[in-house]
Amino acid sequence: MKTKLVLFIILLSLCTNLLAALSRHEEQEEEDPELTTCMHQCGHQQQYSKSDKQACIRSCQRYHQMKKEREEEEGTTMETQNPYVFDNEDFRTRLETQDGRVRVLNKFSRRSKILKGISNYVLVTMEAKGHTFTSPTYFDSDAVIFVLKGRAVIGLVREDKTDRFNLEDGDMMRVAAGTLVYFVNKNENQNLILANLFIPLTTPGDYKAFNPELFLTAFSMDKLEAALQTPREKIRGVFHEELEGTIFKIAREEVEALSKVKEGFWPFSTQSGGPFNLLGTRPYISNQYGRLFQSSLDKPFELNELNLVLSFSNITRGSMTAPSYVTRATKICIVGEGKGYVEIVCPHYVSSSRYSGGRGGGTKDKALYRRLSSELREGMVFVVPAGHPFLVGAGKEDDLHIVCYEVNARGNKIHALAGKNNVMSAMDKDAKQLTFMQPAEKVDEIFSRPETFFFPGPQHNDYYDH
Repeated sequence: MKTKLVLFIILLSLCTNLLAALSRHEEQEEEDPELTTCMHQCGHQQQYSKSDKQACIRSCQRYHQMKKEREEEEGTTMETQNPYVFDNEDFRTRLETQDGRVRVLNKFSRRSKILKGISNYVLVTMEAKGHTFTSPTYFDSDAVIFVLKGRAVIGLVREDKTDRFNLEDGDMMRVAAGTLVYFVNKNENQNLILANLFIPLTTPGDYKAFNPELFLTAFSMDKLEAALQTPREKIRGVFHEELEGTIFKIAREEVEALSKVKEGFWPFSTQSGGPFNLLGTRPYISNQYGRLFQSSLDKPFELNELNLVLSFSNITRGSMTAPSYVTRATKICIVGEGKGYVEIVCPHYVSSSRYSGGRGGGTKDKALYRRLSSELREGMVFVVPAGHPFLVGAGKEDDLHIVCYEVNARGNKIHALAGKNNVMSAMDKDAKQLTFMQPAEKVDEIFSRPETFFFPGPQHNDYYDH
């Protein structure tokens, strides 16, 4: 009995020592140099009291835990989907009738924490069949509308009147929060398709629509009788339960009656004026391979307050944009027509590797960049964060039309990395030679070409040609 007890104690001691060794080994493996340095600095702050040093160490540990959770979350996101590209399944239907529908893109921050900087913006598409009426609605958000396809009338109900304007392909317009707005699809055989960027004022990342013919019945009937000075029978006759829905067909005569409008004007002279046709302006860049149209913060000036500009790219079939990046803005882009591809270079979803050598010799950590590629087709959305290099190309069959809302646009610049006036050629000769370890002339030969921004695409691209 005594011998068994001794053996048990020895075995228990061995197991304890083994577990302790494994634990120490795991701690060594998982040790973060950044955490070690942070805690070391806390302990060597002469002006800190003992409690100050303990509080400092706890802050280091909290930061390390948050960093670990963020890395785990981003790693999981990257395994499942491209964080910058959104397809049909990423939209949810907010409203649908037999004559049209409204779809809302899921919150950007729901896809990735990297997009939390645009988490307050909501992208919405509306599609209405021919000769339809979208009944008056106001929103708790500012909205910027862009006509992707079709011809329509927009009605804005002001305090003392209603202003109507014609809309056509390429028109953009701001609708201020709280403004009753309705649409009429003037075409009988073509759908009206609108892109809408909402900037919520109440709930970040969510907007609400208010339809008077629907929400008024939510008030108690006795209060409505008193407010409207009308018996409830007459009230029920106006707000009946068999409403057509907020998007519904109307007769040709009704379309014609609603199509009597005053023309839009430019430049704007009052807030929430008429539409501004982006495609009617002089192209910002234009050649045989594509055209880029871009608004500015002062044309139309209504976008200045929103710190927002819009751009429209028409990339000729088989062509592509230069690799480029924007300095401050984040681009929220929707494909209006055609097929193509996008490539975005991302520094976030990467691992670290070790390399040795270089001019200085030695070994150091080198952050890798990851190329995130996707095919594009009509209705898809992609986001390009500030500073991220990217390029977009059209397939060989059709031109590619892309509309981009560029948020945080004040002071933004676009820097091309190839072609005429590219930023690499602008680098001074000495720095260029030190960076690439080649004569500056040879470097310029690689980056320079006569075209600006739009180029012929690759001759053979099996991944995108089908």
